[in-house]
Parts: sequence; C-alpha cells; structure tokens
Amino acid sequence: MSFFAILFALLIEQARPLARSNPIHAGLRAWALSVSRNFDAGKPQHGWVAWGLAVLVPALLTLAIHWLLLRWLGWPFAVLWSVAVLYVTLGFRQFSHHFTGIRDALEEGDEDAARARLAHWQQVDVGVLPRSEIVRHVIEYSMFAAHRHVFGVLAWFSVLAALGLGPTGAVLYRLAEFVSRYWHYTQRMGAQPASASLQQASARAWTAIDWLPARLTALSFAMVGSFEEAIEGWRFHAQRFPNDNDGVVLAATAGAINVRLGGEALKARTEMHAPQGLEIDIDVGDSDATPGREPEVSHLRSVVGLVWRSVVVWMLLLALLTLARLLG
Repeated sequence: MSFFAILFALLIEQARPLARSNPIHAGLRAWALSVSRNFDAGKPQHGWVAWGLAVLVPALLTLAIHWLLLRWLGWPFAVLWSVAVLYVTLGFRQFSHHFTGIRDALEEGDEDAARARLAHWQQVDVGVLPRSEIVRHVIEYSMFAAHRHVFGVLAWFSVLAALGLGPTGAVLYRLAEFVSRYWHYTQRMGAQPASASLQQASARAWTAIDWLPARLTALSFAMVGSFEEAIEGWRFHAQRFPNDNDGVVLAATAGAINVRLGGEALKARTEMHAPQGLEIDIDVGDSDATPGREPEVSHLRSVVGLVWRSVVVWMLLLALLTLARLLG
C-alpha cells in the first residue's frame, strides 16, 4: 500500500502544506539538542551512541506504532499512519515557495529581489551575484532540496515498506539528514556546540544512508532527461563536487538539462538566523564546474519539469509494484 500512502501524502501536502513554524519541527530540534547535551561526551563511541538515540529511537518508535496499528486495528489504520508520517517528512511545499519566488523575480527582471530571496532562503551573503550565478545557485539548492525532501524519502520509505517496516525509512532518512546538518550548524553558531566526534559520526552515517537514494535520484533524472549526458555527467563529473552523493545528483542534473553547475559556491554568512524546521542551509562548498550551457532563467522551468517527470516515474513504478502484489 506504499503507493496509496505516498499519493495521499503528496495530495494533502499540496493542498495544506505543513507550516514552517510547527511543533513537530520544534520538537525535533529540541530532541537533537537534548541528545547532544546529555550523551555527547566527545569520544567516538559517544558520538555513535548519541546519533543512534537521536535517529534510531524515533525510527523504531515509528515502526512499533505501525506494527501495533497493523495488529490491533488493521491495515487501513496502518496506511493512515504512513500517510501522517509522510506528510511530515515528504513534500515539495517545504521549499518550493522559495524557488517560485526567486524564479518569478528573475522573470520580472528584478534581480535585487531575487538576490534578497536567495539570501533569505539559504542565509547566505549574495552580494552583487550576477544573474547567471543566481540561477545556478537556485538550481543547485533546489535539486538538493528536491532530493532530500522528496526522492530520498521515497527511496527509503519504499524499500523498508516493502520489507514490512512501514514508514520507518522515511523517518530514518529525514532524521539522519537533519541531525547531520543541525549539529554542524550549532558548532558554527557556537551555541551548545556538538563535539567533533558527534559531527563526524552523523556525517558518516548520513553519507552511508544517502548513498543509494542519491544514485536512484540521479538515475531517475537520467531517465526523464537527456539520458546519455546525465549518465556521462554522473560518471565523469560527479567527483568535481566535494561531497560524493551530492556530486552524483548535481552532475546528473547538469547533464539531464544541459546546464553548467558547480564552480565557486556561495559563502555562508558569519551571522545567521536560527533555522526553522528542516531548512538549515546547505553548504555546497567549492567545486569545478560541469560542462553545459550557461545557466539561464529558462533552465528553472526545465528543473521543474525534470523533478515532476521523475515523480511521475516513481509513482508509476510503485503503482505497478502495488498492482503486481495485489494480483499475486
């Protein structure tokens, strides 16, 4: 029933998106901070213990609720639980309003407004960033967000749900990504900083968890975009980016829509506002540029088409698997 859970969650999220300031996201921040305060003693083993408590305990709790609902109330209630979990962890509306606002400002020729919106979204100093660079960074940040809010969640949810583990995968993926960014953020801000061991443990765990979803995202982009160029970018240009998983996603994106990505990235401001929800800034780092056309505003519409076509492919695949399971 994974297909129906994802479909209903996406429809509800489009109709009534989760507010940026909400008790669920506030509770996640409080939970991650509490775990780091009480269990982060600075040693490597303590870092893994803290990560396990912050990520695995909520994931196991999600699984326990799923099994209890399935056993005592039946599969309809288990599906409703999956929809509720996916509504919190999956969705475009958690970031798409930023993308839309910047695109509209660029199409109207208001580059100052586009820079201001980009700075507000990622909490970075854009300075006098030229138009093509604004577009490039919007594409990069948007593809990261689409991967982490949509395709990565879909991948882990689908795999673990097929094994009878319900929505556990969605919680595991989003929390692993969240704590990795959150503990790095607190270190930069100097407020209740996480130790180097905790940051290293969360970063390693996130890299391992995101390995398969990143490649599935890249493959879906290749399938609905320019296949040969996307695969070539994946094979030969992913290493241009500092993070292997992020590099695979961006290199495939660049090839799929024939746009140049990478190069000198935005520098995070030294003074940043506290993040809301799961939208802590994404540090792209410094990298070489991929081949392709200079970024233009028209590429933003290509990005939207690429993402939605990929979602359709995912949903069709899940629908076929669900149909095969029902018939079998």
